[in-house]
Amino acid sequence: MNKEIIEKIQIAQGDITQLDVDAIVNAANTSLLGGGGVDGAIHRAAGPGLLTECRTLGGCPTGEARITRGYNLASRHVIHTVGPVYSGKPQDITLLTGCYRNSLQLAADNNLTSLAFPAISCGVYGYPIEAACKIAVDTTCSFLKTNPSIAKVIFMLFSPANLNVYEAYMRTLTKTSDK
Repeated sequence: MNKEIIEKIQIAQGDITQLDVDAIVNAANTSLLGGGGVDGAIHRAAGPGLLTECRTLGGCPTGEARITRGYNLASRHVIHTVGPVYSGKPQDITLLTGCYRNSLQLAADNNLTSLAFPAISCGVYGYPIEAACKIAVDTTCSFLKTNPSIAKVIFMLFSPANLNVYEAYMRTLTKTSDK
């Protein structure tokens, strides 16, 4: 893996709603009207303006993404993406890859240079963290190769266990970039 690409990626544990980046990514449901987990936390932290704007979007299909203002968040925007409910079928990979690719494309299209992702679909949607991590990081690295305008991507993990999975996978990529 290209060292310059890897250096644009950060792995951290904490509260994504506190990050001062151009956009945070929301693991939303298809209605975009709030829910549990990170989706509920983002809606609570952003305030009622986010829900009002989301109501105008008409929802979002699984694998796609939509962008809104950040309202009361430190981030200027929220990119909402709908991850798949894990079924173990090949379409899960396609849909989760689409979440990351479409979110990154929205960021590039809107001249955003920094964004943060949660572990999309890894909560109540049941996607295994190891498989989801590989999709997230590989899709991001591939996108960054052809879109140098994005300077920083943070994977903000909620749990220590998920953080460990991401850190271990990044170490394998760092080893291949050193060769």
